[in-house]
Amino acid sequence: MNLHDLPAEGEAAFDARFDAASGNRLERLVFNHRWWLLLACALLTAFCSWQLRGLVVGASFDKMLPQGQPYIQNYLANRGQLRGLGDSVRVVVEARQGDIFDRAFLDTLAKINDEIFTLPGVDRAWMKSIFTPVVRWVEVTEDGFSGGPVLPNDFNGSPRSIDDLRINIARAGVVGSLVANDYQSSMIVVPLLAADAQGKPVDYRRLSESLESIRARYAGAPDAKVRVYVIGFAKLAGDLIAGLEKVMAFFGIAAAVATLVIFAFTRCVRSTALVLLCSLVAVVWQLGIVATLGLGLDPFSMLVPFLVFAIGVSHGAQKMNGIMQDVGRGAHKWVAARLTFRRLFLAGLTALLADAVGFAVLMVIDIPVIRELALTASLGVAVLIFTNLLLLPVLLSYVGVSPAAARRSLAQERDESRGRGLAALWHGLDRYTERRWATAAIVVALLLGAGGFAISQRLQVGDLDAGAPELRPDSRYNRDNAFITAHYGISSDVFAVMVKTPPDQCRSFETLTETDRLSWRLAQLPGVQRTASLADTVRAYTAGGFEGNPKWMTISDTQGLIDAQVSNALSWNSEFIDPPCSLIPVMAYLADHRAETLDRVVQAASAFAAEHDTPDRKFLLAAGSAGVEAATNIVVREANRTMLLYVYAAVVVLCAITFRSWRAVVVAVLPLVLTSILAEALMVLLGIGVKVATLPVVALGVGIGVDYALYLLSVQLAQQRAGCTLAEAYRRAVAFTGKVVGLVGVTLAAGVVTWAWSPIKFQADMGILLTFMFVWNMLGALVLIPALSHFLLQGQGPRAATQPAAGCTTVVPASAT
Repeated sequence: MNLHDLPAEGEAAFDARFDAASGNRLERLVFNHRWWLLLACALLTAFCSWQLRGLVVGASFDKMLPQGQPYIQNYLANRGQLRGLGDSVRVVVEARQGDIFDRAFLDTLAKINDEIFTLPGVDRAWMKSIFTPVVRWVEVTEDGFSGGPVLPNDFNGSPRSIDDLRINIARAGVVGSLVANDYQSSMIVVPLLAADAQGKPVDYRRLSESLESIRARYAGAPDAKVRVYVIGFAKLAGDLIAGLEKVMAFFGIAAAVATLVIFAFTRCVRSTALVLLCSLVAVVWQLGIVATLGLGLDPFSMLVPFLVFAIGVSHGAQKMNGIMQDVGRGAHKWVAARLTFRRLFLAGLTALLADAVGFAVLMVIDIPVIRELALTASLGVAVLIFTNLLLLPVLLSYVGVSPAAARRSLAQERDESRGRGLAALWHGLDRYTERRWATAAIVVALLLGAGGFAISQRLQVGDLDAGAPELRPDSRYNRDNAFITAHYGISSDVFAVMVKTPPDQCRSFETLTETDRLSWRLAQLPGVQRTASLADTVRAYTAGGFEGNPKWMTISDTQGLIDAQVSNALSWNSEFIDPPCSLIPVMAYLADHRAETLDRVVQAASAFAAEHDTPDRKFLLAAGSAGVEAATNIVVREANRTMLLYVYAAVVVLCAITFRSWRAVVVAVLPLVLTSILAEALMVLLGIGVKVATLPVVALGVGIGVDYALYLLSVQLAQQRAGCTLAEAYRRAVAFTGKVVGLVGVTLAAGVVTWAWSPIKFQADMGILLTFMFVWNMLGALVLIPALSHFLLQGQGPRAATQPAAGCTTVVPASAT
């Protein structure tokens, strides 16, 4: 039963001619047992809705680590021997007036220190502040070394004890690290455990809320005497999770915009509501399955439901449009639903599989948070196959569409066939099947591609801005980070090289000398604020043993002198040595974590390791927050092209199965390639680097963008194979699916463009890039497909004349049957 076989004499006559036993097995199974399908979907929706109560929104530091990367493997293997070089939070308390040597300020700092000390997940043994016993001072006297905690044992807030504290701070050398350079604030370094006593990861949301509660109580009042600043991955993750409520508002905005777009196209309330309902059901199924599998949402994957909803609405619009056209020609709503299912199921299935592939290829990225995002998104697209390809046509077979809307749709189609309405636009697109227009379009595309490729060569991997790029520059977190960076000599961006030796061999003169050389080499790099290692401790202690004589500010080649200083460091639990004396971290404090800064440090450290590694002494990269980011950048850089290769390979295979023509595959894929190139150029122009948050975007744009070609080309090729010329085939394809292709592009773009105003910057970046890719893929399909078809697909029909062949009729696309 072909599209234009529908008679004008009404439903009764048509129903008499329709064979209820026609169609393939799946069609008969679905439409002959509609109540069973509805019951199964209702039960599954109820089950998934119940499971949503267990859905957890959280974050994990370990899930951000690329587990298979050698640097991360080195870090994880030695994690237990490293102190404070993993996940940590830094809290700075500033005196609004005066300096820190004030009794009221110190009382407040002590209270904040004690409250943080008791928070769940804090590694209390290595928490550092001027009030913790692990922070010590050392001096040389005529009787030898003497020292103790920075906070005097008899501290009581009196002027004398405050003076003692002032002296101890100077002795300890913590100015610039735990005390600001201007003495107006003090820092509390809070290392976090990988898991709590029950083996559960730290709850970042709860920790962030606890820190905000402390901030509000001590610094929230207008007359408060202090200001509190908080930075660290846990605080960043907590802020992102707390922003989920604002993100959910964008979900509502996206749904409202999609509703307006669909309703403006159909003017039918019931069918628009059903399209939105089925898309929301898909989101419920997706999240319910995620919760059932014991997974959750994190700041990166919480955007996936938005994409699933937008994809569902766009595919639902195709089904609704087909049913509306058939009802307008006199078909019963049940028959119209079956015919639309028959025409569009395979094309829709292939398109959704391409979408799923766009998500699934993210599994090649060895970062757990990305792999969970890929799994969550793939599940969402998989359920769309049921909700939008099966459930929606069945629901429409009961509810139907508004008769007035169906008549309006048919009238618009007739007007366009007579050159009125949007006919001018469709006629303009038809011109791209002509040689002159096709050549011009391809030349413009080549110029755009060449220019975009030249710009894309400047694309960088990693963060391009200081602070947390996931948030806006004016966010509270980034303002806190800017304050700490400006007032302290060390930042939270720590890059650590681990010097690994056999037990008790870290004290050797050769090892300490090589460690000192590495420290010096890193200190010379632009972007490195300072470096620190056990060699600095030994040098200072050695000079102290000789009355502070600067001549002895060195590493002695006398092992007996070295052993004494290393023993002192061990007895005072130095963070630069582990108890077995087999690991020395060389720490470089960086001014920022920009991609170029990390690349410089990695190159210098790697070159040094290659030159100085021995069987008994290895320089292992890398620990610290900056070390983790450097390793992540390496994984992202390697995965970027591999991921694109896989997604294009999968799209090519799916298009080949659908079109059964290599020429058609080329026509479908080349516009996607242009979009990918231009998207990377746009990232350069907007100052967006390739990182964990933006890496999935290009793959998603390719997987989702091929939908346009699948719907448009499947009809065009069917028309050509029925005897139509290219121009006539494309004209009929545009008339049949062109409006909906445009609608899909607008709907997808409208669903994500609102993200550009999100307070979460990486969501805004994703929104801008996805909007660009959705719109550009739509334009590429409508313009470049006819242009490329002129050169590659002219011979697909029985003959290639300037007028339609005598046998040219409107048919159901074979590839979509």
